Amino acid sequence: MSQQSANSRHLLHAFSTFAVGGQQTRFVSLANALGGKYRHTILAMDGNHEAAAGLAAGVDFTIETMPVVKSGGVSLANLRAMRGLLKRLRPDLLCTYNWGTIEWALANRLSAICPQIHIEDGFGPDEAPDRQHFRRRVMRRFSLSRCVRVVVPSRVLQDVAIGKWRLAVEQVLYLPNGIDCERFARTPDGELLKSFGIAGDHVVVGTVAALRAEKNLERLLNVFAASRLPPSARLVIVGDGPQRDMLAQTASRLGIFGQTIMTGAMNAPERILGRFDVFALTSDTEQMPNSVLEAMAAGLPVLATDVGDVKQMLAAENATYVLPREDADGLARALLALVEDGAARQGIGSKNQAKVRSEYALETMVRRYDTLFDGAIRGKVS
Repeated sequence: MSQQSANSRHLLHAFSTFAVGGQQTRFVSLANALGGKYRHTILAMDGNHEAAAGLAAGVDFTIETMPVVKSGGVSLANLRAMRGLLKRLRPDLLCTYNWGTIEWALANRLSAICPQIHIEDGFGPDEAPDRQHFRRRVMRRFSLSRCVRVVVPSRVLQDVAIGKWRLAVEQVLYLPNGIDCERFARTPDGELLKSFGIAGDHVVVGTVAALRAEKNLERLLNVFAASRLPPSARLVIVGDGPQRDMLAQTASRLGIFGQTIMTGAMNAPERILGRFDVFALTSDTEQMPNSVLEAMAAGLPVLATDVGDVKQMLAAENATYVLPREDADGLARALLALVEDGAARQGIGSKNQAKVRSEYALETMVRRYDTLFDGAIRGKVS
C-alpha cells in the first residue's frame, strides 16, 4: 500500500449489486473524479461487480465478498457477518445503497462501528412512492434513523423520506445527480451507426435503459407503433436485461420489428446518443434518471412519462412532452409532433443542454459528495 493510500480515508460501499446501472455509474464517476483522496472497498451482495470495470487506474479500490443468507426478512447470520466484516475492515465511513442493503444499516445501528450515510435512489416495480410497503417504511425508519445523512437525488424521494419514513428533516439531504456534460455532447460514432444500419435519412427515437419491468419499454414500443411515424423512423433501444426476448416479440407483434434496433448493453452510450432525434423514457417509476441528464447534455428533446423529478429536471419548453403514464394516446401524439417539427426539437434540445450544464454538472455533484464524506468522517456535517 502506498503512503498516499495509507493516509486516505477508507469508505466501505455496500450495494445489493454492482452490475452496471445508474447508481453504480454515479459511484464510478465520483470515485474517478476524487482520485486518491479516498480508499474504496466495494461489496455487492449478489457477487456481481461488473461496474468496477469503469474505475480509472488511479482509483484505490478493493472488491470484498461475503456469503449472504437470502430470506424473506432479516437474517441474524447476515447481521453477524456484516458486523464481523465492519470490525475487521474498520472503515472510516459506511455507505449503503437502496433497500437491498437495509441489513447493513441494521448491523451498524446498535453500538455503531463507524459513521454511516445511506443513499436511496428509488424503487423497483413493486414499490412506487404512492404504494410504499408498511413493513419497509417501518424498517427504514428504524434502521436509518441514526445515519449521519440519508441522501436522495430527487424532491419526490425527499418528500417520501420525511413524510412516509418519518426521518428528521435535517437528516435527509437532497443531492441531485450530475454528469460529465462534455462527454455526452460528443459527435456520434459513424462506424457504430453503420454497423446497426442507422442511415442519414432515418429519424431516430431512442432510449438507454436496462431492459427491466419498471422501465416499461413495452409501453415505448406501443407508443412508437401508435404514433404512425414514417417508414424512415427507427426506434433504437440501448441496453440489455431479462425482458429482451419479450420486447423483440412485442415489436414483431406490433409490426415494427424492422424499424426497431436493439443494440444490447453499451458502456459508452455517447457513441450513439447524439444521433437520436428524440430521447424517450417510458418508465413506471424513476427518481432522477441519469439517462435523461445524458440526453439533455446531448442536446435532445425528451418524451417521457411524468415520474419522479423528470419534468422538473427538463427545461420548461420540454414540459408539453412529459405526460401521465396512463396517457398512451397522448404520448403517441406528442412523439409524432416532435418527429414532424425539427425546429421544435432543436430549440427544446438547446434549452435542455443549457439547463444540464448550469444545474447538473459533474463537478458540482463531486464537490458536494466530497464535502459530505469528509464531514461525516469528521463528525461535522453541515
